[in-house]
Amino acid sequence: MGQAVRINLDDNLLVGRCRKGDSRAMESLIIKYQDRIYNIILKMCRNPDDAAELTQDTFVKIIQNIDKFQSRSSFYTWIFRIAVNLTINYCKRNAKMGFKSLDTEDVQENPNARKALKVLLKDEHSSNPAVIASNKELIDLIVWSLGRLDENQRAVVVLRDIEGMNYAQMADILGLSLGTVKSRLSRARNHLREILEETSK
Repeated sequence: MGQAVRINLDDNLLVGRCRKGDSRAMESLIIKYQDRIYNIILKMCRNPDDAAELTQDTFVKIIQNIDKFQSRSSFYTWIFRIAVNLTINYCKRNAKMGFKSLDTEDVQENPNARKALKVLLKDEHSSNPAVIASNKELIDLIVWSLGRLDENQRAVVVLRDIEGMNYAQMADILGLSLGTVKSRLSRARNHLREILEETSK
């Protein structure tokens, strides 16, 4: 049995126990997913304090709605849908979000910009998160650039090019058709390319 199938079965078993009031099962699910949920929210909202609060809000909503999970999709995509929707709504309400790790002067002429283009903007293949994460300056530049996209474009780039999700998972999480996901990702990558190319001049 493959790892993905084992993980899904484990999740279903834990969800079943949660519905019977097993607090340790819920704790296991939180421990399993809290870091990934936090990281994806942080890349979307760019503020550690807000990301921590939104992560907490995500798990509160999961606990409140665990009985509504229908298993039509995986638990994994269900909780990511909750996290991404909360974060998109938050970003829309809070348009003024600064970026603390990289100031504008450093970004205007950054030699890593072309490397960021090469690593992040691959036409048909998801980027390797480990490659990006290994270079702090590079990830700072990418996250700064992501901050210049609108919330919906930022979400598809984070899900695909940083989290490495496939189109079907993205469509499920975002509640969109595959065609819409692909066209939105294409527009977002084009916009990112323009931002990074301007930065590399």
